[in-house]
Amino acid sequence: MNRWKTVLIALAVALPPGALPVAAAGSAVAPIENEETQPVYSRADALTETVFVEVAGVDSDRDGSPDRVAVDIMRPKETASGLKVPVIMESSPYYAGTNDVPNHVVDLDGSDPAGMEYRNKYNDLREAIFGVEEPSNASRAIAPPFRGYYDNYFVPRGYAVVLVENLGSGRATGCPTSGLANETAGPKAAIDWLNGRARAFDAAGKQVRADWSTGNVGMIGVSYNGTLANAVAATGVKGLKTIVPIAAISSWYDYYRANGGVLAPGGYQGEDTDILAKFVLTRQNAEQACGELIKGLERDQDRVTGDYSAYWDQRNYLRDVRKVRASVFAVAGLNDWNVKTKQTVQWWNALARQGVPRKIWLHQGPHFNPFSFAQRNAEWLRQLHRWFDYHLYGLRNGILNEPQADVESGPGQWAQHASWPLPGTRDVRLGLAAGKDGGNGTLGGERRRGHVVESFTDQSARTAEQLAENVAATDPNRLAYLSAPLVREARLSGTPSVSVRAAFAGGRSPYLTALLVDYGTDARAYGDVVFGETPVCYGQGVPGDTGCTRLAEHVTVTAPYKIITRGWLDVRNRVSDSRTDLLREGRFYDFDVDLQPSDYVVKAGHRLGVVLISTDRDYTLRLPAGTKVSVDPGGSSVELPVVGGRAALG
Repeated sequence: MNRWKTVLIALAVALPPGALPVAAAGSAVAPIENEETQPVYSRADALTETVFVEVAGVDSDRDGSPDRVAVDIMRPKETASGLKVPVIMESSPYYAGTNDVPNHVVDLDGSDPAGMEYRNKYNDLREAIFGVEEPSNASRAIAPPFRGYYDNYFVPRGYAVVLVENLGSGRATGCPTSGLANETAGPKAAIDWLNGRARAFDAAGKQVRADWSTGNVGMIGVSYNGTLANAVAATGVKGLKTIVPIAAISSWYDYYRANGGVLAPGGYQGEDTDILAKFVLTRQNAEQACGELIKGLERDQDRVTGDYSAYWDQRNYLRDVRKVRASVFAVAGLNDWNVKTKQTVQWWNALARQGVPRKIWLHQGPHFNPFSFAQRNAEWLRQLHRWFDYHLYGLRNGILNEPQADVESGPGQWAQHASWPLPGTRDVRLGLAAGKDGGNGTLGGERRRGHVVESFTDQSARTAEQLAENVAATDPNRLAYLSAPLVREARLSGTPSVSVRAAFAGGRSPYLTALLVDYGTDARAYGDVVFGETPVCYGQGVPGDTGCTRLAEHVTVTAPYKIITRGWLDVRNRVSDSRTDLLREGRFYDFDVDLQPSDYVVKAGHRLGVVLISTDRDYTLRLPAGTKVSVDPGGSSVELPVVGGRAALG
């Protein structure tokens, strides 16, 4: 039978480890029903305020004063009369909009003077350099404060919503650094303030205290906003109980580089840490305050070698995963080629080794918030609500007893699983074999007798999709190896890898790109969505903010193939991504390429393919064509994470 009870009664039953009481004895408390906070507070009457939190010990703009971040707060009006509530926080560099910044040049075919200058400088080492096609005018700014769903849904349920401007953006001082510790210190200082450990001031300079806060904080956000949640969690700050990083970075190196190669986030060819810092630098006196610092980013990020260095190590949150106290609810899009799946999966795996409570959603969408999926919106809100209730209110609601992973294996085909990769997944190694009579090669079939070498010539004019599409014939600019048609459906769940024995000669491209392809006509999701016309209401509305929104569906395309996943290697970094080792021309080496993690169902009758190319036009630098890559298929293989192991492949 439903019954009302106070949070204090709930807390007397159970508290998760480290949880704080919601309110002190005698103070107002939030009503709970069936271990769930209820929407009893008024969004219309909620209190709003802005404070400026001092980031002690950080002066990134070197003006002689500690940096400050602007913090917008919305909380139930009852907090003015004793109610203490936990906080849902989002930190972002996008609240004040963004700047139009041209990207670096990536076309190094000799037509661009900057590219020619670099190529001539490093000609003896055959080292290629940097650039991009066209400046992107696409804005990645999010909606203004309190225009998302947090306020409409969570404030009525007894939460405060706190939005923190990133250093160097909007009303904040300091400078953006694309992932350095000074950026992390901004939202961390806000958490410290919510726990009485930092100072904040109103616009008039009067000190303000968060006497309405329980001190329990959950961070959430998409992309850069989720990345800041990862970063703050890696400091181990007390009071941060949980984070919900959606399409978030765990290592900035893996965002702008890959195994020693300079790489672009999908859709932003030529972007790098300096470009992103300029993109979000919207504070007053921006150039005067931060110009020299950003020049340092451009200098030290090294678009020449692409090597991992101290610069990137300082932006690697994985190295501090042992400090994470907060639970983690991670989300990634399996068709997100901006913040690629490796970012979430390597964080997920590292957290597992530390025993951190965690949950994961993997969807078939692009760089996207699962809240916006029509089919899954209600379930997202249900799980997220219970997740925050458990970790911030201390309610025994069973969320940690639910399946750990929600995975969308195909458009709209959701299922829950005990863990991820899916239980029963085993790595299966399949060999490559040269084709007969000059045809395409085979995958997992019999090896041809004798030592056979096959070759292709690099070019940069055609995309990977164009090179992978037609396997009815051979192609001088790639090699393709195809399995026999699958006798039954097979599911991949995890991180594939490809080992290639190859030699490079002539040309300038140091890239080896491996594609894993599903060949067989089908209607698939490729990452595009379309929004419906009918609004769906999710929370309390106010004038100008209805608490309703239009939700999205996948766009499916019927096509004869799909690139499931891909990976890249600068072959000069075959030993380490921290070291460039030049090759001897024409000499064979063993190269290992990790592909982006995936979860994918290959239907019966389809064929799996491994396609090898050099330049990946949409992601890598584009060097002059002509590199000849010779491959020894007999010394090459692919390793696939298959649910059910080898037997599942028939």
